[in-house]
Amino acid sequence: MARPRTKTKVVCQNKDCEHYRKEIGKDITKQGKNLAKHQRYKCWYCNTYFTDTKGTPLFNLKTSERKIKAICKGFMEGNGIRSIERTVNVHRDTVCSILDKLGSHALELTNYLVHDLNLSTYEVDELFATIQKKRKGLSQKKMTSLAQARKSLQHV
Repeated sequence: MARPRTKTKVVCQNKDCEHYRKEIGKDITKQGKNLAKHQRYKCWYCNTYFTDTKGTPLFNLKTSERKIKAICKGFMEGNGIRSIERTVNVHRDTVCSILDKLGSHALELTNYLVHDLNLSTYEVDELFATIQKKRKGLSQKKMTSLAQARKSLQHV
């Protein structure tokens, strides 16, 4: 008797697949890890392989996630690129490319929320502030604000 497939939260990343980003009816299995030690998946409908970092700023990077987090923390603390290079022990070109990828990804996300979903900059700011906080610690006023933001996202 064959072992049943495990349920994964990953969805197909192939735009040509009929189950592209659909949670229901997907058939995706784990298929080992790539050279950067990221989990690989296979969609059995379109027979394509993808990693768990596709569509994120970490896609196609060989730097470990721990070092990327250290680069982000150093940059947010106001350290310079050479300072981050010395503390994290990576080349300054790597630091610059990671910061460039993170910045362009943040810009794309903000443009999508403001232009494509027609949210105001105030609503986007509230959304990001709410996401950062723990859900159980929110007041009733902020919970209703989050519910209104969700409704506006669903109607678009």
